Amino acid sequence: MLRPRRAILEMAPYSPPSSGREGKIRLDFNENTLGCSPRVLAFLREKLSEERLSIYPEYEETRRALGRYFSLPESHFTICNGTDEAIQVLVHTYVGEGDRVLVLHPSYAMYRFYAQVAGARVAEIPYRPGDLAFPLEELLAAIGPDVRAILVSNPNNPTGSAIGLAEIVRILEAAPAAAVLIDEAYYDFYGVTALGLIEKFPNLFVSRTFSKAHGLAALRVGVLFSREENVAFLRKGQSPYSVNALAALAVRAAVEDREYLENYVRQALAARGLLYEGFRRRGIRYWPSQGNFVLFEAGARAIEIRDALRARGVLVRDRSYELPGTVRVTAGTPAQVARFFDALDEVWP
Repeated sequence: MLRPRRAILEMAPYSPPSSGREGKIRLDFNENTLGCSPRVLAFLREKLSEERLSIYPEYEETRRALGRYFSLPESHFTICNGTDEAIQVLVHTYVGEGDRVLVLHPSYAMYRFYAQVAGARVAEIPYRPGDLAFPLEELLAAIGPDVRAILVSNPNNPTGSAIGLAEIVRILEAAPAAAVLIDEAYYDFYGVTALGLIEKFPNLFVSRTFSKAHGLAALRVGVLFSREENVAFLRKGQSPYSVNALAALAVRAAVEDREYLENYVRQALAARGLLYEGFRRRGIRYWPSQGNFVLFEAGARAIEIRDALRARGVLVRDRSYELPGTVRVTAGTPAQVARFFDALDEVWP
């Protein structure tokens, strides 16, 4: 029998529960719950043709559009197949067999996933019990000369915790020999970015995704930023056509419709406030969030409540496998929050 590498044998498989979701109120994956900008579909209809689909993707116009959107030179970023590929490319570029990688727990599962695939030794720093605050001092204490990468979601999913630039600088200064990724998937709901630190810190990498606020989750497109010399190395280790042509076209239209993005973000932030209010009124414990989601405590009935809500057409995400008794709900729109609480009241307590 042909056997895979030991790192693959020892990994637990990752299987997201992503089937049968269309047509329901999708408050389980922190996506844009309304859909992408209408300009995206109009642009795809305008640009797509039989010939274009037979040609390998071309990224020049997309890079220019993204450079304008992020106010950074094209040499300071690479386009990726979602944040997942950004993590994969960074790990493959800087992490080898036996290297140490620091991640937070609980956090995005793909940090551990790609580090394990690379054969790294992964150390998890738990979020502080109780308030789930970012464990800055604990993380700094874990940094040593053998740490090759530190992977941080800011804000973090599922806790909603976030740190500011001063804390990010402390991590960067404490780990000059490590690639430090600040994953800003939920930046649009938080508003704090480390992009302005790229020129100052040669070990800083920042990722963004268009799967959340922009509503392009199905197309899988993201961006990985760093200094020019780092990006040159990242591109060497990246497939030349990893982002498909539809995604490359769609993101060009998405970044031009700032009004749509701002309107959706306003609705999501209003929905987040309504979630807080609704949980307080019902005496349900929740954790304040800097993302477009809120974690709440459902106790021993977490899975039962998730399934009961699903039966009523409302999808939420059980997180009790990482934080016992917790459920995460996406802050979509105020109307969707009202539907969520209508369904919750039928099954709670």
